[in-house]
Amino acid sequence: MKNLALLPLLLLSLAAHADEREWHPYKKLVEDLRLDKFYALPAAERDKVNLYLTIKPQNKNIKPSEVVLTVVHGSERQQLPALSPDYRMAFVPNPKWMTDDTKILTSLPKEEKSKVDYDATTPLPEGLQWNYAPVMSSVGQMNQAIKKMAGALSMFAPSVKVVVFKFNHPAQLKVGSAVFNTDAKNQIKLKPDSALLKENPLMVASERPFEAELDSE
Repeated sequence: MKNLALLPLLLLSLAAHADEREWHPYKKLVEDLRLDKFYALPAAERDKVNLYLTIKPQNKNIKPSEVVLTVVHGSERQQLPALSPDYRMAFVPNPKWMTDDTKILTSLPKEEKSKVDYDATTPLPEGLQWNYAPVMSSVGQMNQAIKKMAGALSMFAPSVKVVVFKFNHPAQLKVGSAVFNTDAKNQIKLKPDSALLKENPLMVASERPFEAELDSE
C-alpha cells in the first residue's frame, strides 16, 4: 500500500549483524502504525481486509530472509514470523507484549535502515468468479478503518482508491458486461462503482489472481 501510513513512515535503523541489538520498542511500533486500533475494530468492520506489516530495507541487496526480528519480553524470547518474498509479515499485536520494556531485536547491520509501513489486501472467494460488492466494498471498509485508526488525525488520513488484481500472466477480468485486460505488469486496477455496488454483478477472471491489493492509486 503506497503512502498510506497514518503517521510519517518509520525509518528505523536496524542494528547488529553478528550480534543482536535493540531495533525498536514493541509497543511503540504497534502504536505508531495504529495496528492496535485496527485489531480493536469489530471483526465485521475489518473482515474484508488483510493487513500486513512491511519492513523494506533501503539496501536492495538485503533479502527478506536476512531480516530476522526477535521479541524480548522479560526472560521470554520469541522470533517474529519470517518476511514473505515481498517483505511482508502477518503481524497481530500481542497484548502481553504491549509494555514499555518489551523490545524488538534485529539481525541486520547497524548502518542499515528500513522503511516500515503496512500493506492491505482483500481476501477473494475461491474459484474464478465472485460477486462484485463483497470484493469491491473492501475499499470503503479500509477507508473507514483508516479513519478510526487515525482518530483525531482522521482529516489528514490517506485513503484507498483501488483494488489491484495481480496475475501471473496476461489475463482478463469481466465485470458484468465490461471486460478489463491486464497492463504491462499483469495487473488490473479497479475503482469501486456505486451503481455496480448496488447491482452486484459477477466478476469473472480468466485465471485466478494471486492477490487483490488495496492501494491509493
